[in-house]
Amino acid sequence: MKEHNKIYLNDLGLACSLGIGKQVISDALFSPTLSFEKETHNVTRETLTSGRHVVVKRVAGILEAITSPVEKVDTPTNRILKLALDEIKTTVENAKATYGSHRIGIILSTSTSGMEEGQNAFIHYQQTGRWPDSYCYPQQELHSPTGFAVQYLGIDGPAYTISTACSSSGKALCSAARLLKANICDAVIVGGVDSLCDLTLNGFESLELIAQDLCTPFSRNRQGINIGEGVAIFLMSRQPSDIEYAGGGESSDAYHISSPAPNGEGAETAIKAALDQANLSPNDICYINLHGTGTSANDLCESRCISRLFGTTIPTSSTKAFIGHTLGAAGALEAGFLWLSLQQDHQATIPALPHLWDGERDLNLPPLHFTTVGERLKPIGSHYCLMSNSFVFGGSNVSLILRKEIFHD
Repeated sequence: MKEHNKIYLNDLGLACSLGIGKQVISDALFSPTLSFEKETHNVTRETLTSGRHVVVKRVAGILEAITSPVEKVDTPTNRILKLALDEIKTTVENAKATYGSHRIGIILSTSTSGMEEGQNAFIHYQQTGRWPDSYCYPQQELHSPTGFAVQYLGIDGPAYTISTACSSSGKALCSAARLLKANICDAVIVGGVDSLCDLTLNGFESLELIAQDLCTPFSRNRQGINIGEGVAIFLMSRQPSDIEYAGGGESSDAYHISSPAPNGEGAETAIKAALDQANLSPNDICYINLHGTGTSANDLCESRCISRLFGTTIPTSSTKAFIGHTLGAAGALEAGFLWLSLQQDHQATIPALPHLWDGERDLNLPPLHFTTVGERLKPIGSHYCLMSNSFVFGGSNVSLILRKEIFHD
């Protein structure tokens, strides 16, 4: 790919149960003392309508209220979003000065948006016969986070929301790249955000997908997912920087409303599309961040797909035990973790994102190589090429590849 056609991820803001901000989260991900038994980063338990007490992963700290002039969009989701927007605000202001706000787009993703506000308002209406004075319907619309970001950052370019369950923010990055390639924008603020709410938690419980304790992807003891909340927002542009958005692939196999295709055919289509866009082969990838939810069906189909395309020796891991499944934010957050790993470059190696689990292999799954704490990755040729995958409800699949070139003296 010619240099002027390349797309870069210039900055990143993020927050999740590991903490707030790049440095805090990076320190947690790559801690030499990390272990599955000690993994207690902001783990809380909440009671579902079924009576079960389950692990959830909330954003650490107290979320600051959003005040004038955009108080009508003061929701937990937008409060979490503001944490990431504040982290990249200087970079955004520089981009506005360079390109003009009309040449900057915003593409965000969410699943819950302001669902909690809608739920609470409906309960109030049932009890009193009137809507609460504080309730504002646009709070619960899927576009609420994007609308807030437009106002908060003063952006005048294209702005829209993508919501395809847990592939949403991965697909948002693919969409942002298309805006740049089509010369519709010179920079795009892109990512995803979600917050916890009772309706979401109990919805996943009704599907019998929630684990009682910490999720343990690909283990024979896996029981399902932990739901988490978080945000990751990138500034994407053609302005060269260390980390390149090399390619993205999407597919929709529509196999089943909630179950993935057993052999991962749709996932394979997305992965191959990402490789083709990046002009890479499976042998060029040095690490894969797996979707790895800890559910029986997902881990089976994903491990089959990965072993078929990449073999069983490529370093892989799931980061769901760190942060839970963050739904509409998951694709961007996990791509953000790749970005953090690539920023740790010491020329010869970079740290691998460790696979946290109980170590109990499921002999019915292909024996993938799961990374360990302290493990490091080596470049292939002159590049690190890292992949992150999200394979979700309705057969909506996305695969992303980030690349960093190694410069030798």
